[in-house]
Amino acid sequence: MIARLRVLASIILFSLAGNAAAETTLIHAGELLAVPGQSPRSMQTIVVQNGEITAVQSGYASADEFDGDVVIVDLKNKFVLPGLMDMHVHLQGELGPNNDRDALKMSDQLMQMRSIHYAMNTLLAGFTTVRDVGSSEQEMYAMRDAIEMGWIDGPRIIAAGGIGITGGHADISGVSPELMEMFTDVNVCDGPYDCRRAARNTIKYGADWIKITSTGGVMTERATGTGQQMEADELKEVVLAAARMGRKVASHAHAEEGIIAALEAGVASIEHGSYTGPRAIKLFKETGAYLVPTLLAGKTVATLALEADFMAPEVKNKAIRVGNDMAGSFEKAHKAGVNIAYGTDSGISPHGTNAEEAILMVDAGMSEMDVLISATINAADLIDMSDSIGTIEAGKLADIIAVGSSPLENIDELLDVDFVMKGGKVYKD
Repeated sequence: MIARLRVLASIILFSLAGNAAAETTLIHAGELLAVPGQSPRSMQTIVVQNGEITAVQSGYASADEFDGDVVIVDLKNKFVLPGLMDMHVHLQGELGPNNDRDALKMSDQLMQMRSIHYAMNTLLAGFTTVRDVGSSEQEMYAMRDAIEMGWIDGPRIIAAGGIGITGGHADISGVSPELMEMFTDVNVCDGPYDCRRAARNTIKYGADWIKITSTGGVMTERATGTGQQMEADELKEVVLAAARMGRKVASHAHAEEGIIAALEAGVASIEHGSYTGPRAIKLFKETGAYLVPTLLAGKTVATLALEADFMAPEVKNKAIRVGNDMAGSFEKAHKAGVNIAYGTDSGISPHGTNAEEAILMVDAGMSEMDVLISATINAADLIDMSDSIGTIEAGKLADIIAVGSSPLENIDELLDVDFVMKGGKVYKD
């Protein structure tokens, strides 16, 4: 009888808890860009419950209209828009003169603490979702999962595992042979079937995406150029193996032949695309793949190559050439109608300065509205999350930011974000 009474009491308490009104947050938005691409609306209320947007209504709703506890966030003098997304970050480091020293002296655990710091810098800058496309994988997967479970704060992370060829951009370089041997990754591969194995292995250990390097890279400390490095059969095997297991592939690519090879293999996005020419543009439009331009990385490395003295000579030469060429290729691709998803390569540039990419995109001929679309709707589409993020609509997660005035009139407004909410939780107010 006692046991039955306990069960009955538990059922009653559970029922009462389920029927209790959830806390409601009312965001009073002076100007609201709910869906980038549509016109902003004035004097709007966003209703948030349990981390989700339940309604967007005209006028400023009163707390009396809702049951239970109600919190009102007054953004009547702000411009409100969806949380921004950065599709190309590296949260575990920042380019600088101490990179090699840090790698040798810092413990993995301390570097992970630093990664959390960089992640918070990113979130507080208004970027509520990021795609990390190159970090120490298990540490990144752990941070992704800890944020998702609410153990630590940070942006929502889509984490990619990396695959590259021996001696290529994703392989270790610039250190002694003994250290290169020690740090060589199991997902460095050679030949189509080995690259198939590497793709499957990467997914096995937790990758949301796969990042490949179809061309050489600027920061590789070898004079191996930025031309195509992975062969067509290697690229195709990675994409096929990933697709079989429900994953997409992003490809780092500078030279056009590498861009073309990756697009022909079926990648979902091209990172950098520094020398996107007419043939590549044609393939972009045929496949619907996204270009993630990372203009901020180009500007950063070109500037550092001239002003700093920690880069190896072969890196400096590539940085100046490629960094100064990226904006022109981006402008041509955008004008031709290539899909663009916002990405900065933060980690090359300091974390938290992600909005500077928007200024460079406008300088290269993109409209302010198209920049916001690239950082919201397009980014959500690329990572298959359009049903939950990218706009401020009922049923979506409450990823919401606010700035002082309209970035449609002055894109620099994104440099100073006043309010950040992710999943209904306020991180900056």
